[in-house]
Amino acid sequence: MEPPPTTIETRMFELEEEPPGELLGKPTGEPGRKPGTGGGLRRIVRGRIDSPRGAEEAGEPLPVVLVLHGFKGFMNWGFFPTLSRRIAGAGFVAISFNMSGSGVGEDLENITDDAAFAANTPTRELEDTDAVRGFVQSGAIPWVDPERIAIFGHSLGGGIALLHAAEHADLRAIVTWAAVSSVERFGPEAIVAWRREGYLSIPNARTGQIHRLDRAWLEDVEENAAALDVRAACRRLRTPTLLVHGTADEAVGPAEVDALVGAFPPGVARLLSMEGSGHTFGATHPMGRMPAELERVLEATIAHLQEHRGGSAAGDHSSTRIVSPPEERSSMR
Repeated sequence: MEPPPTTIETRMFELEEEPPGELLGKPTGEPGRKPGTGGGLRRIVRGRIDSPRGAEEAGEPLPVVLVLHGFKGFMNWGFFPTLSRRIAGAGFVAISFNMSGSGVGEDLENITDDAAFAANTPTRELEDTDAVRGFVQSGAIPWVDPERIAIFGHSLGGGIALLHAAEHADLRAIVTWAAVSSVERFGPEAIVAWRREGYLSIPNARTGQIHRLDRAWLEDVEENAAALDVRAACRRLRTPTLLVHGTADEAVGPAEVDALVGAFPPGVARLLSMEGSGHTFGATHPMGRMPAELERVLEATIAHLQEHRGGSAAGDHSSTRIVSPPEERSSMR
């Protein structure tokens, strides 16, 4: 159920890369992967902090959830504001942000920074996530508990969340919706054209725009193949994880979540399989009426975060398949 707007406080933040090679004073890159170049551009991460009203004055630090969008996505798309408010309404602080390579500009709605989009790479998105985590742990938000951080990601953001979590064993919980099992998203013919032209044309069905993605993405995926291996990251994870996926996902097929589930050690991850649901669980942009399937997914997400808000970083999930009532159009295993 949506919390009343008067119970949630929202603040905005902006992080900027300065000097080159550092974001918030944290060196870019982690052991095992080469830093993202960012195309030599100034990198800006714009974000939103949603908290329960009065959290700053209450003096009791709250757990945090980092919220990651997907490819061509942004923090204000469709279900994301609703998700962030639900998280805050459950007693967490939700930190949503636009990746520096999302291309979304100061209006927080449209891809207006074509150069930033063109220079984006998976490693750059990991660096942005590291930077936001560093911001949370710096003490800049006094009402958060930097020792209790969970992460959420949708689509490509789900893959980035899993990669980030594998580098940070202290996360409390992970939730992904429609997560990719690999950052290699383009076929052989596209790659040949990409190498030949130096860029790939990316259509945007929502806006009708054609975006340019430079060869840096392709080079990053090839040079950092081991560090960007999402399934290998899952094999290292011990953090309680909820994977949500629609059986009719047209962008990230169900075979991908099966690959993720199979990669996790026993007892770490659960799968909520939404029968007949697509990539966004019925959500559109702008967000209209709440779809029943999205409500089910939101409830499961909040329940998982609540279950692990203060527990250990090790998972203990049953691998038993639980079939939900047909009217809920989902199954858990």
